[in-house]
Amino acid sequence: MSSDITSELIPLNVALLTVSDSRGPEEDTSGQFLEDQVIAAGHRLLARRLLPDDVYLVRALIANWIADPVIHAVIITGGTGFHERDSTPEAVAPLLDKTIEGFGEEFRRLSASEIASSTIQSRAFGGLANHTVIFCLPGSTGACRTGWEHILKSQLDSRHAPCNFSGLTLKKPERAFDRLQDIIGQQASR
Repeated sequence: MSSDITSELIPLNVALLTVSDSRGPEEDTSGQFLEDQVIAAGHRLLARRLLPDDVYLVRALIANWIADPVIHAVIITGGTGFHERDSTPEAVAPLLDKTIEGFGEEFRRLSASEIASSTIQSRAFGGLANHTVIFCLPGSTGACRTGWEHILKSQLDSRHAPCNFSGLTLKKPERAFDRLQDIIGQQASR
């Protein structure tokens, strides 16, 4: 984790994903809440998508965002429970370089005061891949509020001491991302 503390906010570039088989853009109150909070906190929202709970679609999009040199943080809402189609952890975990064990632990601790023992059914988690921090929250707006207000808001803020993820994400290496399709296409044809 980074201890690069600044006196002024360094805005991060954030991508948001809602994973849901039942919600469309009009019903995506969790995604809208997160979008509003990201912008209010002074960050830049670069992308917001809604995908069905399909492990390969979610994995492909998140892998793309991880590779994109301008995206610093990804927040995902939905697909973290135990329903048959919930597959966000299975989609995202293989992409991570490191897990943020404390995120899921702290989220469940905070949630216990709101939903009691039902918090054990949350598979909320976080991780880091290619200097991109990724947080996976449950699909309810209340859960997104808990995660944002008590964890994410401060951990994405470069002014938060004693440490935050801001400085680490700003060290993301430049790659030929704009040529991704050309590179993949060339390698696939060999």
